[in-house]
Amino acid sequence: MLAVVCPLFLLAQYKLQGKVMDANSNQPLMGATLNLKSVGITQSNSFGDYQFNKIKGGNYILTVSFVGYKTQELSLVISNNQELNINLKRSEFLTDEVIVNATRAANNSATTFKNLNKSDLEKNNFGQDLPYLLDQTPNVVTFSDAGAGVGYTSIRIRGSDASRINVTVNGIPYNDAESQGSYFLDLPDFASSVDNIQIQRGVGTSTNGAGAFGGSINVQTNTLNEKAYAEINTSGGSYNTLKNTVNLGSGLINGKFSFDGRLSRIISDGYMDRASSDLKSYFLSGAYYGKTSLLRFNVFSGKEKTYQAWNGIPESKLTTDRRFNEFTYDDQTDNYQQDHYQLLYSKSINNQLSFNGALHYTRGSGYYEEFKEDQTLYDYKINNVIIGSETISNSDLIRRRWLANDFYGLTYSLRYQPTSKFDFTLGGAYNEYDGNHYGEVIWAQFASDSKIRQRYYFDNGFKTDFNIFGKATVQLDKVSLFGDLQYRNVGYDFLGFDRNKNNVAQNATLNFFNPKVGLTYQINPESNFYASFAVANKEPNRDDYTESTPDSRPRPEHLNDVEAGYRIKKPSFNIGANIYSMFYKDQLVLTGQINDVGSYVRSNVEDSYRNGVELDATFAVLPKLSWGATAAFSQNKVKNFEEFIDDYDNGGQVKNTYTKTDLAFSPNFVGSSTLSFKPTNASEIAFISKYVGKQFLDNTSNNSRKLDAFFVNNLRLSYDFKLKNVKSIGVGLLVNNVFNELYESNGYTFSYIAGGLTTENYYFPQAETSFLLSLNVKF
Repeated sequence: MLAVVCPLFLLAQYKLQGKVMDANSNQPLMGATLNLKSVGITQSNSFGDYQFNKIKGGNYILTVSFVGYKTQELSLVISNNQELNINLKRSEFLTDEVIVNATRAANNSATTFKNLNKSDLEKNNFGQDLPYLLDQTPNVVTFSDAGAGVGYTSIRIRGSDASRINVTVNGIPYNDAESQGSYFLDLPDFASSVDNIQIQRGVGTSTNGAGAFGGSINVQTNTLNEKAYAEINTSGGSYNTLKNTVNLGSGLINGKFSFDGRLSRIISDGYMDRASSDLKSYFLSGAYYGKTSLLRFNVFSGKEKTYQAWNGIPESKLTTDRRFNEFTYDDQTDNYQQDHYQLLYSKSINNQLSFNGALHYTRGSGYYEEFKEDQTLYDYKINNVIIGSETISNSDLIRRRWLANDFYGLTYSLRYQPTSKFDFTLGGAYNEYDGNHYGEVIWAQFASDSKIRQRYYFDNGFKTDFNIFGKATVQLDKVSLFGDLQYRNVGYDFLGFDRNKNNVAQNATLNFFNPKVGLTYQINPESNFYASFAVANKEPNRDDYTESTPDSRPRPEHLNDVEAGYRIKKPSFNIGANIYSMFYKDQLVLTGQINDVGSYVRSNVEDSYRNGVELDATFAVLPKLSWGATAAFSQNKVKNFEEFIDDYDNGGQVKNTYTKTDLAFSPNFVGSSTLSFKPTNASEIAFISKYVGKQFLDNTSNNSRKLDAFFVNNLRLSYDFKLKNVKSIGVGLLVNNVFNELYESNGYTFSYIAGGLTTENYYFPQAETSFLLSLNVKF
């Protein structure tokens, strides 16, 4: 009889359900995370309800966590359908999660997002820059100048480049205020000090920093680890890549204090010739945890020296010399250091009211050095050299172009939550940027009476950025309504051209109103539907202002973003589907047109749009086999586009007009797959794939100016084990591009008429089959 009953017991499937509530008030807690080990993860809905289905009989561990509450771990024996209500007690101290509440999308938000936790990042952190750790998230394309993911790397979301992706670190803006890009190279190995990241696509819920036109990347650095720890991580492999990292933490001292630190170094020769990187960084953090308050001070810095590979290679070299680098001068390098200081404070005033505030300061300084042939001395404020009857007006020289900047300000948010059905946040930020730009000549073949480090230009950019917002969520039975109103004021003082083409001090002031509304309908505890409408406005960048006159200065960009989606979370699978339409007015794009001061700058196109469908899913195929996949199908169009081509035969420029062409660097399909097999609890084999469709290098949809589609596959192996007095030892192997796909993920193009039309394409080839091996020891 026992032989019959046991198999039936194992084959039977049961249900576990209940409520998650505050232990003192018995109020339901919406968004609590429940992890039933070996089954899956779910979250409580607006009524505090949760549910696990199709559970096999047996012993299980249930972990329940919620921000500001003590985590509970329960041992369960499942032998029938069970109802289990869970009462969570408030934590004895305020937890770090409150720091990023103002910029984060909640689990039932009417927006599109992807969360990555620390373990997600650790799996892939072999030393490549942060964008590469986000490569498997929906509708993302990453690329590297040096080709191997170390050095200058960047990311596009929905075809939008880094200047349109809003990056915050602990709610503090990271984008460069003038260029608006994010240079992760300046913070090498930053992922080793990151606890979690949320990637939002579209306008999202971003409230600080530059306007988000493609998405947002919200980073939270290390949070509290209550136990002391030490960690040594080393990885190395192809192209002489080597990463060394040391992490230390004090744990919670006297129930009040904690200290964390990291020291890192990454070196790599790069895939491209002479595309070397020498990167150093550190991260220090100290925190005070009170019962109702949290004070944290972060200091982190990065220093980089990279040999320039940013010109790419001409198309003719793709089949003959893919690793070609035209720069040969020994010190053709980029050199920059960035130091960050953050003081973060959170206070729970009472059970309904809480405050977050931050003061920050970033100092950046550095230069790039380059050898230039046959330069006109006049352009460098160097007098002509006269030798006898000969006048020398040109010379070979070496120059350095410097950037020294200070960025500082404050952010704040006040959150009021009288009940679980109403949540209101009032917040904002004020930031200032003060940046000096100047150039030096450090050597010239014919130097005349000039001095070493003679400056040949100097200008300053000063920018202020103020915003204030109010956002609220109201729960009405199964419907959650969301509203967000933001006002933003930008002021910019710069050296630019006036109407008479004189270079003089100028300024611009812009005012933006960015409303957002949305709703979420909770179909059942496991699934919901959402829809939203959001408006974003974005100012032009530094070059758009400094290389134009008031008559040719471009207008700000405007975006209306409509999103709708469906999410379902089951123990055996999670699926998210999203439809979006992003309608741009006055989007800034390169057209090749020369403006009234003789510069090639971006121009406004009146109407353009991005329409698409995004899918993000994970499946437990078998007990030891799981599959994660993303897919993004899109149309990305300019309704009317004018291209300008220099005509050296006749002088001036030729204009070509196009209708409904593809936006540059916007593939119609992007997909990814991660197939993971765990032979044991301590080991994993993951096969990682990425497909990116054809991309055009400009906005003409010309097939002679494109990046071919590519399909790249990586293999990741990991194994963890323990030794006496060692918490864990992990070894990992990452084999990139296992099938040796020859591909390029970035490039540029230009055309001109000289005895006929000539088009020149330049590309950034990515690494062939390569590997990285890692050893991680935790104490």
